[in-house]
Amino acid sequence: MTTTTLVDRYVYTALRRVPEQQRADIDRELRASIEDAVEARVEAGEAREQAIENTLTDLGDPSRLADNYANRPQFLIGPELFPVWRRLMTMMFTIVLPVVVAVTVIVQLFDDPDFGKVIGGAIGTILTVGAHLAFWTTALFAVVERTGYGKAELRTTWSLKDLPRYEPGAMSRMQLAAFLVWPVIVVAALVLQQFTFTDVPVLDPELWSFWLPLLIVVTALRGAWGVWVYRLRTWTRASAVANAVLVLAAAIPLIWLLATDQLFNPAFAPLADAGLGEDKQWITVVAIAGVGLSALWDVVDTTIRIERSMRGLPTKVAGTGGSYNFG
Repeated sequence: MTTTTLVDRYVYTALRRVPEQQRADIDRELRASIEDAVEARVEAGEAREQAIENTLTDLGDPSRLADNYANRPQFLIGPELFPVWRRLMTMMFTIVLPVVVAVTVIVQLFDDPDFGKVIGGAIGTILTVGAHLAFWTTALFAVVERTGYGKAELRTTWSLKDLPRYEPGAMSRMQLAAFLVWPVIVVAALVLQQFTFTDVPVLDPELWSFWLPLLIVVTALRGAWGVWVYRLRTWTRASAVANAVLVLAAAIPLIWLLATDQLFNPAFAPLADAGLGEDKQWITVVAIAGVGLSALWDVVDTTIRIERSMRGLPTKVAGTGGSYNFG
């Protein structure tokens, strides 16, 4: 092996990873840099062969050197975009993925309410959708990192406004997004069960004369209530009263429809063929209890938040091991 061949191999390897229009300039610059380093080593007493080998070894991997010449990042997502990527991934896995799983479970229950199939479908959805969310979100950010396209539209700078609010009951953007997702799911489920999921609606079609439109309106108002509380940045007694009214406006009709056996469509095949008999009464009692306890918890939890906010009581901050007063 000749010394020229060794240098040529190194230079050629580096040039393969740079744009063609830059190769001539980088070729001259790199060879000049290598020659200067070799001459310095020879003057210091090294043999020329050894000086060349040591120089190329010190320069390191030619692929990495080429990335430096081409100003190409050597990471998938850099520190500037990483916080934005992390926030988006958190939202995807805490909001989007649970919504997709919930919709999948609901569709499976309407199609074939077999417990094993429901659980299997939910696990499969978590793995498949989770993998797609992680891959495509990361791939998108990697493209933005390397091309710069769309980077200006991403807010990557931090300001004091980005500090979390720890006041009792203050609703974050993430909480607001999660709060708004469920009204959308409920309204979509009420409408789609009538026209899409099955040939025969799950809920009694007679309810469209009053009760189902009422539930849709109340659900939409709950979403509007969440936006209102978010803009207030705290809990107030007025928001608590509004919350209690909306919770009761949804819970009372549901309990009444369950108690009077008017909620589900008697013609819906899975229910008609189930042959529940006496068990149907217990299922109804459990459903009523679930609706009632859920509504009670919502009202009580909101009331507690209000009292803590009005009295300026210390707030527990997750991950800190203590309570702090931010009043």
